[in-house]
Amino acid sequence: MCAGLLVADLFVPPLTRLPLSGELVATGDFLIDSGGCAANVATALAKLGVHAAVAGKVGHDVFGDFIVRDLSQKGVVASGIVRSATHGTSKTVILPVTGQDRRYIHTFGANADFQAEDIPQDQLAQVRVLYVGGYLILPKLKPGDLSVLFRAARQTGARTVLDVVVPAGQEDESTPIDALTEVLEHVDYFLPNTEEAQRLTGETDPRRQARHLLNAGCDTVIITRGEHGALLMSARETLAQPAYPVTVVDPSGAGDAFAAGLILGLLEGWTAARTLRFASAIGASACTALGCNAGLYTRAQAEARATASATEAI
Repeated sequence: MCAGLLVADLFVPPLTRLPLSGELVATGDFLIDSGGCAANVATALAKLGVHAAVAGKVGHDVFGDFIVRDLSQKGVVASGIVRSATHGTSKTVILPVTGQDRRYIHTFGANADFQAEDIPQDQLAQVRVLYVGGYLILPKLKPGDLSVLFRAARQTGARTVLDVVVPAGQEDESTPIDALTEVLEHVDYFLPNTEEAQRLTGETDPRRQARHLLNAGCDTVIITRGEHGALLMSARETLAQPAYPVTVVDPSGAGDAFAAGLILGLLEGWTAARTLRFASAIGASACTALGCNAGLYTRAQAEARATASATEAI
C-alpha cells in the first residue's frame, strides 16, 4: 500500500526558454497525469507486476475524478482514495526549461486534510509493505498517529518504508527532525534525498548523514543522490551504487520510481545490493521521458540493466 501525497500533474514539454511578458511560446502537447509520491510509487509497482493499492485524499472535483480513474486504468487499487469536504484536489504545473532545473506552480489542496485514519484498515491488514510518501508536508499526519500505523503494520509482518519532503528554509528549525524522532524507530527503510538529509541532519557528507539518521532509530537508510548515485547504510552493511547514465528528458518521479524498485526487492527477498541496483535502474529510467512514469523500464529491462552494474561495499 502506498499512502500520502496525491496530485493532478500538468507537464509542459521542455522549453528552450520561458516566455517574456505577454509573449506566447508554442510547444508540444501537454501531459496530464496522476502524480504525488503515493500515486507515482503505486503506478511504478503496478508496471512491475506488483499488486499495489493507494490511499490518499482528493477533492470533489474533476481533478479528483481524474486521479481515481487514471490510477484504476493503470492497474492500481484506488478504493482507498477518499474525498475532502473542504479542499479541492492538489494540482501542479511543471515547467521544465532545457539546461535548467524545473519550475513548479502548485496548490496543496486536499493533501492538507490527509491523516492516518483515512487509510482503510481492512486493506492495511493485508499489506506486505506499507509505504508513506510526503511526510513532513502533510500537516494532519501526526508523528504519534504515524508511529501507531507503522507499529501496527510491522506487527502483521509488513515492512515499512518512509519518504519525506523537507521544505527548504527549515534547516534551523527543530520541527522536521523532531517529527521524525518518534517515527523512525518503526521504519524499516527511510528514503531521503541528499538535500533532505542535509536539512534534517545539518551534515553535507552522505555517510555522516546516514549515520545520524540511523542513530535516530530507523533500521536502514538509503540516501538518493541524483547523478551521484545512492548510498545504503544499516547496522549490517554500507553500500554505494553509482548512477546509471541516461539521457535526461524530465527527472520528475525518479525518487518515487526508486522507491518502487526497493519495494519490489523487499517483496522478492533480494539482497540489499541487488535491490539497490534494481531500484537505481528503475529510478534512472523515470528521467528518460516527460512525466513521472512514461519512461519507466519494465521489470525485465530493469533487471537487465542492473545485472550489468556493480554495487560497492564500503
